Amino acid sequence: MSPKIKLGISSCLLGNCVRYDGGHKYDSELPGALVQEFEQVPICPEAECGMTIPREPLCLEGTPENPRIVTVRTHVDHSVRMRAWATERIAEIEREKVCGYIFKSKSPSCGLRDVKIIGSSGVAGAGAGFFAAMFIRHFPMMPVEEENRLHDPTVMNDFISRVRAYKRSLELE
Repeated sequence: MSPKIKLGISSCLLGNCVRYDGGHKYDSELPGALVQEFEQVPICPEAECGMTIPREPLCLEGTPENPRIVTVRTHVDHSVRMRAWATERIAEIEREKVCGYIFKSKSPSCGLRDVKIIGSSGVAGAGAGFFAAMFIRHFPMMPVEEENRLHDPTVMNDFISRVRAYKRSLELE
Protein backbone atom coordinates (compact mmCIF):
# COMPACT_ATOMS: atom_id res chain seq x y z
CA MET A 1 0.00 0.00 0.00
CA SER A 2 1.39 3.40 -0.96
CA PRO A 3 1.80 6.08 1.70
CA LYS A 4 -1.01 8.55 2.19
CA ILE A 5 -0.85 11.86 0.36
CA LYS A 6 0.19 14.69 2.71
CA LEU A 7 -2.32 17.49 3.08
CA GLY A 8 -1.61 20.64 5.09
CA ILE A 9 -4.53 21.86 7.15
CA SER A 10 -5.09 24.72 9.58
CA SER A 11 -4.62 23.08 12.98
CA CYS A 12 -7.71 24.67 14.54
CA LEU A 13 -9.92 22.88 11.99
CA LEU A 14 -8.78 19.54 13.43
CA GLY A 15 -9.91 20.52 16.94
CA ASN A 16 -6.53 21.67 18.24
CA CYS A 17 -6.90 24.51 20.76
CA VAL A 18 -4.51 26.96 19.10
CA ARG A 19 -6.72 29.98 18.42
CA TYR A 20 -6.22 33.38 20.03
CA ASP A 21 -8.98 32.63 22.58
CA GLY A 22 -7.59 29.18 23.41
CA GLY A 23 -10.32 27.50 21.41
CA HIS A 24 -10.55 25.68 18.10
CA LYS A 25 -12.73 25.67 15.00
CA TYR A 26 -13.19 21.91 14.62
CA ASP A 27 -14.89 21.17 11.35
CA SER A 28 -16.50 17.74 11.61
CA GLU A 29 -17.21 17.61 7.87
CA LEU A 30 -13.54 17.77 6.89
CA PRO A 31 -11.67 14.96 8.68
CA GLY A 32 -14.20 12.25 7.75
CA ALA A 33 -13.91 13.05 4.07
CA LEU A 34 -10.13 13.30 4.14
CA VAL A 35 -8.80 10.84 6.71
CA GLN A 36 -8.99 7.73 4.53
CA GLU A 37 -6.72 8.93 1.75
CA PHE A 38 -4.70 11.78 3.24
CA GLU A 39 -2.18 12.25 6.01
CA GLN A 40 -3.15 15.50 7.68
CA VAL A 41 -0.29 17.87 8.49
CA PRO A 42 -1.69 20.34 11.06
CA ILE A 43 -0.19 23.84 10.92
CA CYS A 44 -0.95 26.92 13.01
CA PRO A 45 1.18 29.90 12.01
CA GLU A 46 0.53 31.88 15.20
CA ALA A 47 1.29 29.05 17.63
CA GLU A 48 4.21 27.70 15.60
CA CYS A 49 5.91 31.08 15.31
CA GLY A 50 5.87 31.40 19.10
CA MET A 51 2.76 33.40 19.93
CA THR A 52 1.03 32.41 23.16
CA ILE A 53 -2.30 30.66 23.56
CA PRO A 54 -4.42 32.53 24.43
CA ARG A 55 -3.19 35.75 22.85
CA GLU A 56 -4.48 39.10 21.71
CA PRO A 57 -6.40 38.76 18.41
CA LEU A 58 -4.60 39.72 15.21
CA CYS A 59 -5.58 41.70 12.15
CA LEU A 60 -4.00 42.87 8.92
CA GLU A 61 -3.03 46.54 8.68
CA GLY A 62 -1.51 48.57 5.89
CA THR A 63 -2.20 48.15 2.22
CA PRO A 64 -3.46 45.15 0.23
CA GLU A 65 -0.06 45.03 -1.53
CA ASN A 66 1.95 45.02 1.72
CA PRO A 67 -0.10 44.19 4.81
CA ARG A 68 1.36 43.74 8.28
CA ILE A 69 0.00 41.29 10.86
CA VAL A 70 -0.57 43.16 14.12
CA THR A 71 -2.43 42.76 17.38
CA VAL A 72 -5.87 44.36 17.38
CA ARG A 73 -5.68 46.48 20.54
CA THR A 74 -1.99 47.17 21.15
CA HIS A 75 -0.88 47.15 17.48
CA VAL A 76 2.22 45.03 18.14
CA ASP A 77 3.60 44.15 14.71
CA HIS A 78 4.37 40.42 14.32
CA SER A 79 5.20 40.63 10.61
CA VAL A 80 8.95 40.01 10.93
CA ARG A 81 8.41 37.07 13.29
CA MET A 82 5.71 35.54 11.08
CA ARG A 83 7.69 36.07 7.86
CA ALA A 84 10.81 34.40 9.30
CA TRP A 85 8.82 31.43 10.62
CA ALA A 86 6.80 31.10 7.38
CA THR A 87 9.93 31.10 5.22
CA GLU A 88 11.33 28.15 7.19
CA ARG A 89 8.00 26.31 7.45
CA ILE A 90 7.29 26.63 3.73
CA ALA A 91 10.69 25.05 3.02
CA GLU A 92 9.77 22.16 5.36
CA ILE A 93 6.41 21.75 3.63
CA GLU A 94 8.21 21.52 0.31
CA ARG A 95 10.63 18.88 1.66
CA GLU A 96 7.71 16.92 3.17
CA LYS A 97 6.05 16.85 -0.28
CA VAL A 98 2.74 18.22 0.96
CA CYS A 99 0.33 18.12 -2.01
CA GLY A 100 -2.52 20.41 -0.96
CA TYR A 101 -3.61 22.75 1.82
CA ILE A 102 -6.88 23.58 3.58
CA PHE A 103 -6.82 27.05 5.13
CA LYS A 104 -9.10 28.55 7.80
CA SER A 105 -11.31 31.15 6.14
CA LYS A 106 -11.24 34.77 7.33
CA SER A 107 -8.12 34.20 9.44
CA PRO A 108 -5.59 37.08 9.36
CA SER A 109 -2.87 34.47 8.90
CA CYS A 110 -4.66 31.70 6.96
CA GLY A 111 -7.59 33.15 5.03
CA LEU A 112 -7.23 32.80 1.26
CA ARG A 113 -9.52 35.65 0.31
CA ASP A 114 -11.71 38.36 1.79
CA VAL A 115 -9.50 38.99 4.85
CA LYS A 116 -10.01 42.66 5.78
CA ILE A 117 -6.95 44.89 5.63
CA ILE A 118 -7.24 47.98 7.81
CA GLY A 119 -5.70 51.18 6.44
CA SER A 120 -5.14 54.54 8.07
CA SER A 121 -8.70 55.62 7.29
CA GLY A 122 -10.62 52.35 7.70
CA VAL A 123 -10.81 49.23 5.57
CA ALA A 124 -8.21 49.52 2.82
CA GLY A 125 -9.26 46.36 1.02
CA ALA A 126 -9.22 42.62 1.36
CA GLY A 127 -6.81 39.87 0.49
CA ALA A 128 -5.17 36.71 1.71
CA GLY A 129 -3.94 36.19 5.25
CA PHE A 130 -0.28 36.81 5.98
CA PHE A 131 0.88 33.16 5.87
CA ALA A 132 -1.56 32.15 3.14
CA ALA A 133 -0.24 34.90 0.86
CA MET A 134 3.35 33.73 1.33
CA PHE A 135 2.28 30.12 0.81
CA ILE A 136 0.44 30.67 -2.46
CA ARG A 137 3.27 32.83 -3.82
CA HIS A 138 5.70 29.98 -3.14
CA PHE A 139 3.36 27.18 -4.33
CA PRO A 140 1.32 28.74 -7.14
CA MET A 141 0.32 25.35 -8.58
CA MET A 142 -0.49 23.54 -5.33
CA PRO A 143 -4.22 22.99 -4.74
CA VAL A 144 -5.45 25.17 -1.86
CA GLU A 145 -8.91 25.81 -0.49
CA GLU A 146 -10.72 27.26 2.51
CA GLU A 147 -12.65 24.89 4.75
CA ASN A 148 -16.00 26.62 4.29
CA ARG A 149 -15.99 26.02 0.53
CA LEU A 150 -15.24 22.31 1.01
CA HIS A 151 -18.70 21.77 2.51
CA ASP A 152 -19.91 21.80 -1.10
CA PRO A 153 -19.42 18.21 -2.37
CA THR A 154 -18.57 19.43 -5.87
CA VAL A 155 -15.82 21.72 -4.55
CA MET A 156 -14.55 18.94 -2.25
CA ASN A 157 -14.39 16.39 -5.09
CA ASP A 158 -12.63 18.87 -7.36
CA PHE A 159 -10.12 19.73 -4.62
CA ILE A 160 -9.34 16.05 -3.96
CA SER A 161 -8.88 15.43 -7.70
CA ARG A 162 -6.50 18.37 -7.97
CA VAL A 163 -4.50 17.14 -4.94
CA ARG A 164 -4.14 13.69 -6.51
CA ALA A 165 -3.02 15.25 -9.81
CA TYR A 166 -0.50 17.46 -8.00
CA LYS A 167 0.91 14.37 -6.24
CA ARG A 168 1.32 12.63 -9.60
CA SER A 169 3.12 15.68 -11.02
CA LEU A 170 5.59 15.62 -8.09
CA GLU A 171 6.29 11.95 -8.73
CA LEU A 172 7.24 12.75 -12.34
CA GLU A 173 9.84 15.33 -11.34
